[in-house]
Amino acid sequence: MLNDADCGFCMRTARLVPRLGVDVESSTVQAADLDALGVDPVRAVVEMPYVHPDGRVDYGHRAFASILRTGPLPWRLVGRLIESAPVDPVARRTYAWVAANRHRLPGGTPSCELQR
Repeated sequence: MLNDADCGFCMRTARLVPRLGVDVESSTVQAADLDALGVDPVRAVVEMPYVHPDGRVDYGHRAFASILRTGPLPWRLVGRLIESAPVDPVARRTYAWVAANRHRLPGGTPSCELQR
């Protein structure tokens, strides 16, 4: 799981995720070798990337769903639900709204604001 070190909201979220009992390692976009991981550097600061053990990369709501699927019940089920046909479009739009407004959310600062 990679987070934007320049964003207080992202880092706050990164500290909360392990409390869910998920089995993921966390680093920052800025500290990781993105090329070696196959992570798109532009996309990585807009959508959180998750690099699977097999090297696949998910971004945004799908990354969060994949992270949840590494945890215990009920989180594994929530992860599957996020990517289900009826929920996926809603989850995508919700994630996009959160990303666009992260500077306004708890822990957010002006440095969290995405440049458009």
